Amino acid sequence: MTHNEKSKRSGSGSTAVRRYLVAYNVLSALGWSYVFFMASKHLSGLTHQYRAVTPSASPVATSGLKRILGSIPYIKTSAPVTTQTPSQIPPMLLPVFDRAKSTFAAVGWQTAVVQSFAALEVVHSLLGWVRSPVLTTAMQVASRLILVWGIAERFEAARVNPIYTSMILAWSITEIIRYFFYAANRLQLEPRWLLWLRYNTFYVLYPLGAGSEAALIFSTLPSHRAWDTWDYGRAVMFLIWWPGLYIMYTYMIKQRRKVLGSRTSNHSKSMKVT
Repeated sequence: MTHNEKSKRSGSGSTAVRRYLVAYNVLSALGWSYVFFMASKHLSGLTHQYRAVTPSASPVATSGLKRILGSIPYIKTSAPVTTQTPSQIPPMLLPVFDRAKSTFAAVGWQTAVVQSFAALEVVHSLLGWVRSPVLTTAMQVASRLILVWGIAERFEAARVNPIYTSMILAWSITEIIRYFFYAANRLQLEPRWLLWLRYNTFYVLYPLGAGSEAALIFSTLPSHRAWDTWDYGRAVMFLIWWPGLYIMYTYMIKQRRKVLGSRTSNHSKSMKVT
């Protein structure tokens, strides 16, 4: 194999590109770490700023453009909604549940900004800096951007839904692990604990994240008025979310077998040699 072929396979043709990708992955991991910390702090009750749910006052990342966007069809924000606490919630969990309804007010715009930087991953794939398929990467990034900009930003029902909290927690934990894992690979490091987290935590985090995404989309579908084009679009998204989860879930299972299986095999061979 030639040097150029090796560079292409590694997804990095120069030292500058490798350093950039390390920096990008580390900064992305830190960004999601911040989101996770702030969301956890909010849920724990250590901050009282957003303890009460006030739907009409929930800050959004596009609040500065609200007047302009409000005149564009299908971008108008929905009417304020009220939230109720289900009677099935155990009393000891009521404070956490109530705070979960205002997680968007605590970390919504930060999440939107951090997630938006993932659009650079499509550029990395297009330039051949990483081995990820362009179409797959674009679809994954687009689905997240739709959630933060097309769903949470527009619909109050999504912003005050406790499911938003489970989605953000699943996203942040997944991305912290993923980005630190990629950064370590670029530095030719492979901590066993990070490898284990990368190829085991998805068993729980993927269904939790994707299930929360689908539930959040479903919560925005109107029940007391005629549906418009965007409503039908969200309904279609809700339906295709589940086969999408299946595809990603089974793909990660195969990757787990491939990566962890090969390392187990190599370890066994080395033991035989010694």
